[in-house]
Amino acid sequence: MTTATSTGSTMSTARTAARTVIALDVGGTYIKGGTLTGGAPALEHTDRWYTRADRGPEAVLETVLACAEELAGRCPDVDAAGIVVPGIVDEESGLAVLAGNLGWTGVPVQDWLAEHLCLPVAFGHDVRAGGLAEARLGAGRGCADFLFVPVGTGIAAAAFSRGRALAGGHGRAGELGHVVVRPDGARCHCGGRGCLETVASAAAIARRYSRATGRHGITARDVQRRADAGDTVAAGIWAEAIEALADALATAVTLYDPERVVGGGGLARAGEAYLTPLREALARRLSFQAMPEVTEARLGDQAGCMGAALLAHDLLAREATGP
Repeated sequence: MTTATSTGSTMSTARTAARTVIALDVGGTYIKGGTLTGGAPALEHTDRWYTRADRGPEAVLETVLACAEELAGRCPDVDAAGIVVPGIVDEESGLAVLAGNLGWTGVPVQDWLAEHLCLPVAFGHDVRAGGLAEARLGAGRGCADFLFVPVGTGIAAAAFSRGRALAGGHGRAGELGHVVVRPDGARCHCGGRGCLETVASAAAIARRYSRATGRHGITARDVQRRADAGDTVAAGIWAEAIEALADALATAVTLYDPERVVGGGGLARAGEAYLTPLREALARRLSFQAMPEVTEARLGDQAGCMGAALLAHDLLAREATGP
């Protein structure tokens, strides 16, 4: 009997490992997608689509559903889907409680996607999912306690303790972008003033440079390159973003005592031009706290999408093993 049970379990695990899922990471600028077959080292059929949140929340949702359908059409056999979104999420009910960058409030993303695809759907928070991917496959491997901090259109953080992401009592942990770093600063879309996102996000860096110079179509990476080339306006905006992020990280380090800070998102891809001044600024703010290692994420902008795929595979594994 023991042998039969063991063999059945092994066969079930093998079937689960070989199954294919689609994954979507819905961001304020792009919707990233891909597929993952169990055991594959990387996502396949990757693609990205503009979110165009300015069209309104219903149009964004329609685009998400269309992207999912397109991905599913590229694979003959899809067993599940995973989707992750920004903001405040209720992972148990599959609800996007508040995703300000998407205009979503109380959107039952999991149910609608499951109904649209006729597939089981795993749902999660984009940053916690990205941190999960980095924990299993990337810069968080071998580190029990670390912070995953992607900086893009918005800013959030995922705190991992003993390999598990901390969601908080209401599922709202990690909103680093809404830590107030400049009390008299600009108004944030969350309703607050002087939040980190208003100074240090990629969107804020580009917006502040455009306002200061009248030049449009400039990205945050463009601002960094202009700063390196001697543009004093760009240098000032870039430096202030680094200093503001260091302010928020000093608070996070004091609270969570991470061994490592894993920087993700588009700005981290600037490499040492971003990480070196950030390390120095953070070190200046710490006294009794232990200085964490500050390193770049290894999965780049695919971390969230890979995390969504891992959540979908975890869902299939749970279904295979039963309650």
